[in-house]
Amino acid sequence: MKKSFAALGVSAPVVRVLESRGMDAPFAVQTLVLPDALAGVDVLAASPTGSGKTLAFGIPMIERVTGAKGNPAALVLVPTRELASQVVEELQPLAAARSIRIAAVYGGTPIVAQSKRARGAQVLVATPGRLNDLIERRLVSLRNVRVLVLDEADRMLDMGFRPQVDRVLREVPENRQTMLFSATLEGAVMDLARKYTVNAVHVRAERPAEAEQGEISHQFVPVTADTKLAQLAAQLGGTKGLSLVFVRTKHGADKLARKLARDHDLRAAVMHGNMSQNARERSLAQFESGKVMTLVATDVAARGLDVDDITHVINFDPPGTDEDYVHRVGRTGRAGRSGTGITFVLPEQRLDVGRLAKRLGHGAPLGDVEPPKRPRSAPRRRRR
Repeated sequence: MKKSFAALGVSAPVVRVLESRGMDAPFAVQTLVLPDALAGVDVLAASPTGSGKTLAFGIPMIERVTGAKGNPAALVLVPTRELASQVVEELQPLAAARSIRIAAVYGGTPIVAQSKRARGAQVLVATPGRLNDLIERRLVSLRNVRVLVLDEADRMLDMGFRPQVDRVLREVPENRQTMLFSATLEGAVMDLARKYTVNAVHVRAERPAEAEQGEISHQFVPVTADTKLAQLAAQLGGTKGLSLVFVRTKHGADKLARKLARDHDLRAAVMHGNMSQNARERSLAQFESGKVMTLVATDVAARGLDVDDITHVINFDPPGTDEDYVHRVGRTGRAGRSGTGITFVLPEQRLDVGRLAKRLGHGAPLGDVEPPKRPRSAPRRRRR
C-alpha cells in the first residue's frame, strides 16, 4: 500500500495543492526521496524522465526554505531554458502555498530584469551559463543558499557545463543540503556527486507503472529518401492529437517545417537552440495550446518538454543513442495517457536502428538484420 504525501511528512498546505491537482499518491521516486530530503540529508537519485522527479526535489526544497532568511535560499541548476521554465511552472503553486517566491534565470532575456527577480526570490532556478553571468557582474549572491539541486546532471555534463557548474558551486555555502538527479549515476556524474555531496543517500527509481505513465507503442517504419517526407505528411494528416517530430539538426528543423507547409499545407512550429528564448516560448505556447498541432524540434526538446497531450513522437531522423530514444519517446504517454513512438528508418540506418530496438526491448521490428558480409578479396597472384 502506498503512503500518502502527508504520511511522508509533507505539510498540509502543500498536500492540499497536490490534491487539487489530482495528485493523491506519490510516485515511486517521491516515496523514496521525500523522507530523507525533508530531513535535510543529501540525496543522489537515478531517476529517468517522466518519473516525477521535479516534485521529488521540489517539495522538500520548498518545505525546508519556508521562513528562511536571505535570498535566494534554494538553487536549482538545470541544463536548458525550457527545463528552467517548466520547473518554475510545476513548483509555482506549491511555492505560493508556503508564501515563497520562485524565479528563473536563463539566457536569451534581459539580464538586469532577471537579476531583480532573482534577488527577490527564495527559490532560484537557473541555467549555469546565465547564473555565472549574474555572479560575475555581482548581480546575485548565493551566500544564503541552504538547499542545492542539480537536475538532469548527466545532461548538464553532456552539454559541457562542468566548468560553469564548478564556478557556481564555489559560491554556495559548504553547509548546505545537496540533491542530485540524473538518468544515470555513473562516470562523470559520480565524480560530480563525490565532490559536492556528503554521506548522500542513493536512490534508484524506475519509470511509473503503466497506470501512471500510460502505455507507449513503438513503431519502426522503413522509408526511403524519396518517400520519407510524404510518409511524415500522411502520418501527421491522420493524427488528431499533438505530434512532436524530432530531427537531427537545427537547419533540418527549419527546412522540414518549410517543406511541410509548402508541399503538404501542414503548419508546424519549430524549436531548436539557435532560436531566441522568446521565439522558443512562442512556438511552445502555440503547440501546447493546440493552435499548431505539430512541433518540429531538435534534441533540445527531448528533455524537459512536459506537454501532457502529445499523442505521437515521430523520429524523422533516428536518435543517436539509446538514451536519446528513451528521452524523445518519453515526451508522449504522460499523465496516464497512451502514446505512440514512430521512428523512420532509411535503408542504410536499418542495422543500427534494429540493434537499438532490440537493446531497448522493442523486439526486432525491422527483421533480423545481419551485418553485410565483407566481399572476398581477390586471390593474390604468385610472383614468377
